Amino acid sequence: MMQTLRDALDARGYDTLTPVQEAVTAPELSERDLLVSAQTGSGKTVGFGLAIGPTILDDDGQLGRAAAPLALAIAPTRELASQVMRELEWLYRGAGAKLATAIGGMEIRDERRALDRGAHFVVATPGRLADYVRRGAIDLSDIRAVVLDEADEMLDLGFREDLEFILSACPESRRTLLFSATVPPAIAKLAKDFQTDAERVVVATKGGQHADISYKALQVAQGDEEAAIINTLRHQDATNAIVFANTRATVARLTARLSNRGFSVVSLSGELTQNERTHALQAMRDGRARICVATDVAARGIDLPDLELVIHAELPSNSETLLHRSGRTGRAGRKGVSALIVPMKLRKKAERLLGTAKLSADWTVPPSAEDILAADEARLLDDPVWNAEITEDAKVFAAKLLQRHAPETIAAAYLALYRARRSAPEELQAPDAKPQKRATESFGPSKWFSLSAGRNERAEARWLLPLLCRAGDISKDAIGAIRIQDTETYVEILETAVPGFLRAIGPDMSPEEGLKMTALDTAPDLSRGPRPERGQRPDRGPRPDRGPRPDREPRPDREPRPERAERP
Repeated sequence: MMQTLRDALDARGYDTLTPVQEAVTAPELSERDLLVSAQTGSGKTVGFGLAIGPTILDDDGQLGRAAAPLALAIAPTRELASQVMRELEWLYRGAGAKLATAIGGMEIRDERRALDRGAHFVVATPGRLADYVRRGAIDLSDIRAVVLDEADEMLDLGFREDLEFILSACPESRRTLLFSATVPPAIAKLAKDFQTDAERVVVATKGGQHADISYKALQVAQGDEEAAIINTLRHQDATNAIVFANTRATVARLTARLSNRGFSVVSLSGELTQNERTHALQAMRDGRARICVATDVAARGIDLPDLELVIHAELPSNSETLLHRSGRTGRAGRKGVSALIVPMKLRKKAERLLGTAKLSADWTVPPSAEDILAADEARLLDDPVWNAEITEDAKVFAAKLLQRHAPETIAAAYLALYRARRSAPEELQAPDAKPQKRATESFGPSKWFSLSAGRNERAEARWLLPLLCRAGDISKDAIGAIRIQDTETYVEILETAVPGFLRAIGPDMSPEEGLKMTALDTAPDLSRGPRPERGQRPDRGPRPDRGPRPDREPRPDREPRPERAERP
């Protein structure tokens, strides 16, 4: 290994290399093309950075003046490409490396200027890089090494033509390192067409697939899925957690629900701009947010530090997606938990997914409210604050407290303040409980409100119900009848939930821009008035007497039909 790279590893605190890093840096493979299979989170990025070192560095472990790029690293998504960029920057800083990007969603002018100034490395996504090559904005004639990271994902996303075009534009003498979690026929063909006598490297993790991840299948009753997510987040109290959903709409709903419950949460979905996605990930990295709610496509390839918990709010469509989601945790030797939220009607699907992925899960139920409160107490008792040195100011204030209150009162108040900073746990039904229809008469005392939108504005209960729950921080059980009229809508809200509802929507009484809400003193009159008597038309008076119908002449008799000949 080149000395500059070894120094970078020492400064980063690398005591030992991971299995994949050891495999790809073997001396006998220093000039070979490689087809590498290894699970996500195994240290592949640093691995291929070390592997191409002998190909692009001089004998002193340095890089000369930056001109046309010497190496390409291609990744399927913007987030993964940005991660590769960060890893290569610290690994090759001592070698004097200059890096440039060709990443979709980034500012084109800045990238073109960096390429014009010269770069040793170009980190890219396939679409943007292929576009630069076609426009003549990048010179690939000096390329010595090309790395395709997560190659199977790139083919799944439809980048095959772009990859073939890019590889065809590179010199035939280059080294090609292809990293892929699996090797389907399409990857095997890509390797055959664009690699020369490639060495197949398979790195198996001790203990099987994702050995550092503990899988839990949490069985829940229908309708308790979101409550189970809240309880799981509260019980685990992970430094960082990611919640996966299948659609953008679910991501938006879960983000709003968790935010209303006091969690520090960000979201990732395809509708966000690159700048918004970058800020969301940075908030997770610097601790301003602890939970990320994301779709599969938006979260593909992201690497969050200290990610301890993955929750599958909705079951993935296949086992590959399950493995990919779960692989966001348990990385580089750290432990993690992958929790599947499984309604009873989807148990068979969950069993098939786990079986196909060859994973073993602990089938259980989500943490109860009692479990969460007990975990809070245990964390409170083990908090390092008890062993911290007491300052003089703290001693003075502690003496004041002890003069005013008994020690038991102070301890109880401290516990209450501790719990107040955290979301209250949810009460869950038994997993096999059948959904109960609420009787109208059992709704309880309520208060009515009017909304400034009705049938003329195409108001619908299926739109208003989640809107009011989100804006007023209440559950759907706190909302009774929703009666839509032509120009306004009447909503019934449980009396005990009204104070919190009013605090949440604010003094302007506007749950959404352009929508006003008014409290009513009494229940609205929803009667339609007396029905008109039979034979009467509203506003038109009685129907006129048309007199008796005229007699009709009898119809003439029809001729008998001729008999049909028998069919042969």
